[in-house]
Amino acid sequence: MTIFEQIDLWTSRIPLEEETASERKSISMEILCRLNSLTKPQGSLGRLEEMILWYGLVCRRSLFPDPAGVVAVFASDHGIASSGVSAFPQVVTVEMVKNFASGGAAVNVLARQAGLELMVFDMGVNADLSFLHAVVNAKVAYGTKNFLTERAIAPAEMAQAMKTGFGLSVKLKSQGKGFLVLGEMGIGNTTSASALIAALLDLPPALVTGRGTGLDDQGYRKKLAVIEQALSIHMPTISFPVEWGMAVGGFEIAAMAGAILGAATVGLPVILDGVITSAAALLAWRICPRVKHCLLAGHVGHEIGHRAVLEHMGLDPVLDLDLRLGEGTGGVLASQILKSSISLYGQMATFEEASVSGKI
Repeated sequence: MTIFEQIDLWTSRIPLEEETASERKSISMEILCRLNSLTKPQGSLGRLEEMILWYGLVCRRSLFPDPAGVVAVFASDHGIASSGVSAFPQVVTVEMVKNFASGGAAVNVLARQAGLELMVFDMGVNADLSFLHAVVNAKVAYGTKNFLTERAIAPAEMAQAMKTGFGLSVKLKSQGKGFLVLGEMGIGNTTSASALIAALLDLPPALVTGRGTGLDDQGYRKKLAVIEQALSIHMPTISFPVEWGMAVGGFEIAAMAGAILGAATVGLPVILDGVITSAAALLAWRICPRVKHCLLAGHVGHEIGHRAVLEHMGLDPVLDLDLRLGEGTGGVLASQILKSSISLYGQMATFEEASVSGKI
């Protein structure tokens, strides 16, 4: 089965809006009825009420328990890193995955605090990490190719990476998990993400490319030049959105796009993190616009491409904290607000239960 046939099969399983319209209307009415019966003025919880409604519609339920969430961090190296587009050496990818495995990274701390399960996937780190038992070995290859000279990912590799993400979402839903937070790690991946965003939004790279891990002016100009050159090289050969994922993407981006397609298929809410996860969401959305209903923008970060994607997709971020770390950190922070919203919805008393007089 080719990657195009695989994608056609996946997207055929994502419900059409007209097929679920009646059910969505019924669920919306039931959720709003309960929200309006709780001991508070109607609408007084603001965006928390919007998140409750979003969550119920994705899960296709009007009543739901406090959810158990999972943070999935997908790690991979990028061939484009050899072109000097990052302020850090490529070995940092390996070192940070080891840090995840030992529990010392920011996402480890935040996941523990939020009570979320953390899963780390080696999608394509340029090292043998099989000795790290806390890391899922899903390696496609030892990093992507340099997309200045050839497509970063071969079709079979793209299919393999996307299947890993798709399968994860299906598995988590079958296990009763309540939501998935997406995270990533990979030196060079802001260059890959920016190139992908520029291509899929048909925007000049300068409007969607930031400084990543902290490039100086010279480094930033080089990064822009690399992306501009790569887009001009690959554009004549591209016919479908997924081909841009193969041309300039990364294995972690492909896996997250697959996870979003899987989540939309089974009704698993997905919380996005930074610019890399937003690039994956944009790719999945370009492949099948119906995935949008399962997405929550955890935050809008420092990278200008992040804001561009969210605005284009019509996703309103929960937080704006000027973050640029990645790893899933912003998504985890937003998940705590989502969990608080769901707790309020399920545990607050109604006017009748509390013997409180309603609005006159």
